[in-house]
Amino acid sequence: MLTRTDIATLIAEDGDTRPVAIIIGAGFGGLASAIRLGAKGYRCVVLDKLDSPGGRGTAHHQGGYRFDLGPTIVTVPQAFEELWRAAGRDFHADVDLRHLKDYYTIRFPDGSDFTVTGDQDQMRAEVAKLSPGDVAGYDKFMADSEKRYWFGFENLGRRPMHQLWELIKVLPTFAWFRADTSIYQRAAKRFKDERLRMAFSFHPLFIGGDPFNVTSIYALVSYLEKAFGVHYAMGGAAAIAQGMADVIEGQGGLIRYKTDVDQIIVENDTATGVKLSDSSSIPAAIVVSNADAGFTHSHLLRNHHKKRWTDAKLKRARWSMSLYVWYFGTKGTADMWPDIGHHTIINGPRYEGLVKDIFINGKLADDMSIYLHRPSQTDPSCAPDGCDAWYALSPVPHLGHDSPVDWAAEAPAYHAKMIAALEEHIPGFANQVEQSHVMTPEDFRDRYHSPYGAGFSIEPRILQSAWFRPHNVNETVKNLYQVGAGSHPGAGLPGVVSSAEVLDKLVPEAAHVRP
Repeated sequence: MLTRTDIATLIAEDGDTRPVAIIIGAGFGGLASAIRLGAKGYRCVVLDKLDSPGGRGTAHHQGGYRFDLGPTIVTVPQAFEELWRAAGRDFHADVDLRHLKDYYTIRFPDGSDFTVTGDQDQMRAEVAKLSPGDVAGYDKFMADSEKRYWFGFENLGRRPMHQLWELIKVLPTFAWFRADTSIYQRAAKRFKDERLRMAFSFHPLFIGGDPFNVTSIYALVSYLEKAFGVHYAMGGAAAIAQGMADVIEGQGGLIRYKTDVDQIIVENDTATGVKLSDSSSIPAAIVVSNADAGFTHSHLLRNHHKKRWTDAKLKRARWSMSLYVWYFGTKGTADMWPDIGHHTIINGPRYEGLVKDIFINGKLADDMSIYLHRPSQTDPSCAPDGCDAWYALSPVPHLGHDSPVDWAAEAPAYHAKMIAALEEHIPGFANQVEQSHVMTPEDFRDRYHSPYGAGFSIEPRILQSAWFRPHNVNETVKNLYQVGAGSHPGAGLPGVVSSAEVLDKLVPEAAHVRP
C-alpha cells in the first residue's frame, strides 16, 4: 500500500492528466461525491482516517459477528440507482437490496404495538387497532406527507440552497405548509391518540432532530416509506459503501484509508489541496469536505477567516443528540423471540419529557427509548450459524451541554438500565450474550471528528436548514465544497447522497478546470 507521502508523487507521475478532486472523508456523502465528480471527468482522491469505507456506515467485526455501526435501512433506493447510473453502472448488480415486508414495529409501555408496512389497508387496520377514530386522520396525514415530500425532498433537497434568493423564492410555500410548526404538532392535529402522535412524529430522531422543535416538513418521511419502501442491503450498509468504493476505483479514482487530513490548504482565498497529519500535502484543483461541517470550519479551516460559520456561531448552534449504542451477539438464539423482527422501537414511559431531557436539558434520564436492530433475521451472514447480531440504540445528550455526562462514570449504570429495559421484550437474552461492543458519545466525537459527539451533526431545525445550514459551496474559499450530514440538505442516507447530487450541480465539468 502507498504511504501517505507517496500519494502526491503518484498523482504527479502516473500520467493521468485529469484535474484532481480531493474528497475528505469516505462516508456516504464523500463516496457519492467522488462518483459524481468521477463522472464529470475528475480524478478523485478520497482520504479517510478509518480503515474501510462508509464513515458512520462502517461495520465492526468481532468473534464471528458483523455489527453495522450506523445506518441500517435504505428508504430511497432510486438515489443509489441514479448514482450508479451516473457512472455507467447498475446498482443492483453490485448490491443485493431486500425490501422488508414489515418495516418496523413500535412497542408502547401499555403493551400495545404498531407495525408499519407499505400496505395502506394494513396501515389503516393498525391505526384502527389503537384508535378507530383516527383512521380518517391517518388518511389526512398521509396526504399532508405526500405534499411535503414533493416540496421538501424532491424540490429543496435536490438543488443548491446557498443563495439567499433561493430561500426567498420558497418562503411562500414554507408559509403555506406551516413549516414553522413542528412535526409533532402536525401529527397532533391529525391524531387524537398519543401513541399515534408518537408513531408519526418520531422520524426526525433518525437524523438527529427533536420532533417537538423540527419543522413539520419532516412529515414527508411517512410518504417516502409508503412510496419506496424500507430496504436492507445484504451485508449491511458497509456493503453499499464497499460497492461505492469499487465504482470509484473503477473510474480510476484513489481511496486511501488510515489517512487523516489535518488542514485544507488555502492560497489567495482558494483551496489548493490538503495537508495531512504527517505534514505531507496533496495538491488539488478542488477540495470537497465530507468531514463534519463543524470540524471542517473549526479545525480544517482553522487558519482561514470564516464569514458565517465562525467558532462562536458553531458554539451557539443547536447540535443533534448523541447516541449510546450497544452491539451484541447472542449464541443459539436464531429461533428465539419470533415476535422480535428486524427493526423494533421500544418506547419508554415518556415521549416529550425524555426528548426534552435529551435535547434541551442535557440530562441523562433514568428511562430510555430504544431502537433495536436484529439484522440476522434478514441476513444470516452477520452472525454465526444459529446466532443473532443485534444493536440497541438509545438517544442521549451530546457533550456540549453545560454539564456534559461523564460517560466513564455513568456508562456501567446506563448499560445495566438498558439490559433491564431489553429484558422486558427479549427475556433471557442477557444470558446468551457472547460478544459485546459499546459506543458512547465520546466514541462518536473521537472516531468521527464529530463536535460534542453529536450523532448527526447540526440539528435540522428550520433556522438550521436549507439556506441556514452550512452551504455546499464555501462562502469564503473558492473551489471548496461541503457535503454530508452537516451540510444541505442534511443527515440520513437520502440526505447525504442528495448532498452529492447538489454538488454535481455546482462543480464545473473537469474539462473547464485547469489540472
